[in-house]
Order: sequence, then structure tokens, then C-alpha cells
Amino acid sequence: MCGRFTLITEPEKILGRFRIQQMQFDLQPRYNIAPGQLIPAIIEDRGERRIGQLKWGLVPSWAQDEKIGYKMINARAETLQEKPAFKRLFERKRCIIPADGFYEWQQRKSGKQPMRIMMKSGEIFAFAGLFDTWTRPDGQKVHSCTILTTKPNEVVKDIHDRMPVILRQEDEAIWLDREQFDADLLQSLLVPYDPKEMRAYPVPTLVGNPKNDVPDCIEEISAQA
Repeated sequence: MCGRFTLITEPEKILGRFRIQQMQFDLQPRYNIAPGQLIPAIIEDRGERRIGQLKWGLVPSWAQDEKIGYKMINARAETLQEKPAFKRLFERKRCIIPADGFYEWQQRKSGKQPMRIMMKSGEIFAFAGLFDTWTRPDGQKVHSCTILTTKPNEVVKDIHDRMPVILRQEDEAIWLDREQFDADLLQSLLVPYDPKEMRAYPVPTLVGNPKNDVPDCIEEISAQA
């Protein structure tokens, strides 16, 4: 799964990396992003990319209760076309979510050790996501998203049995193009990322509390076995 991630890259680099003209909100460094929070997400509309904020935890348009979002922070890539909640979104409502690291907890003899997983280069990357809009009883719109997951690569497999889908940079345009829908092509993108380009390292347990959104969360430590 993917239940926490980081985005500390400067906004100017994000705009340049994803070929976006402007950002309409203030983006501060985030060291411990958690479900239920607003997160930056990118969509494409008639060939133009836009970045905005979506609530992390999908609330489908047909949902009876907004609380369902806390159960839908992730969606399994392998079953997207089988689940009614995701099939329609897979066809028309795809997004990417910028990140520069994510956390998983590794079970050790000493207890659960949080690990930060990132690119060896430190560069930003993009999760594959789906989004939707739900209307509250008072008419207020809730724009939300989910992050897709797949089986783990060699870096992640000893930490967790799932990992977020990280798109290759050259595949991001295909995923964002909502004018074209080739289910087989899109499904082929949802695979574990190349482990040779990634690394994982232990971080302090304070990351376990989402209230802790500070630089210490990403500090590399010497973890016990």
C-alpha cells in the first residue's frame, strides 16, 4: 500500500518537471503527507496540464458517505477493471501525484521500522492515481483521489508486499491523456518501478504520527535489527 509520502521539492522544479505553467496554491515542503489531507495532483484537460489539490482518499461520485474515502486511499492496479468504483475512473479520470519519497513500515525483531523509499538521484517522480468528485448534502464539492498500488520491486519486497505505482517519465503523458483509452496499454504501465533506480533507508519513528511533518521525518538513522 501507500499510506504516507513526502514532497519537499521546490515548486519551480515541480512546474518544470511536469510541464505546468502555473500553480494556483501555496505549496510548502511536506515531510509526512497522510490520508485525508489535500495533496497536489496533476490532470490534463484538452492537452493542457493543470495542478491542483485533491483530498487523499477517494470519495466516488455515487458514495453515500464521505467517510468512505479513508478506506480508499489506495486501489490495486491488478483489479481496476473489475471494481465498479474504479472502472469508470480508469477510463476517464486519471491523474498523477508528484512525490519524492514514500514510507513503509518494515517488521523487525525490534518492532516496526519506518523506511523512506525514494530515487537514488533524489529526483521527483509521479504516482499513478484516479480522481472523482462527490457532492455533499449542502452542495459543496469534494474532489478526491486514490493512489494505485502494485506488487513490490526488489527494493520494497523485504519491507512491504505492495508498493505505489510509479510511472516512468515517458509514460506519464499516456496516463494523463484522457482523450484516448486503450485499457491494455494503460494496464501495461502499472508495474513495479525499476529497482536499480531506487533506495530505501530507515527513518525515525516520529513519522508514525501524521502530526509530525518536520525535516526530522526524513533523517537517515541507524536502525536496530
